[in-house]
Amino acid sequence: QVQLVESGGGLVQAGGSLRLSCAASGYIYRMGWFRQVPGKEREGVAVFYINTAGVVPAYADSVKGRFTISRDNAKNTAYLQMDSLKPEDTAMYYCAADARVRPLYGDDRFSSQNYNYWGQGTQVTVSS
Repeated sequence: QVQLVESGGGLVQAGGSLRLSCAASGYIYRMGWFRQVPGKEREGVAVFYINTAGVVPAYADSVKGRFTISRDNAKNTAYLQMDSLKPEDTAMYYCAADARVRPLYGDDRFSSQNYNYWGQGTQVTVSS
């Protein structure tokens, strides 16, 4: 079975940094990071996708230039480095994965409906 375990959340001041980790087990084809605040839909913030150049990252406009998704295949772990954090980044962050081998394009890459495995979430709180 696929299992995802996030860690690394916490409380930081605006402008600070955090690095989230997602330890994965089982077969996965696609992985990304999502976040959710109460009353709103879960939104994708950073994902990997495959093109002719290989596995490349993509970011939501709201985090582009501040967040970096990476992976360590030997450790079966993905990371989300979050720099220049803003209070608007406060959310529960989730590691997501999908085992279905299929292409996704554009906004579909950031849709929670296209991922079928989820971690338990790790809270990130950014104070003013």
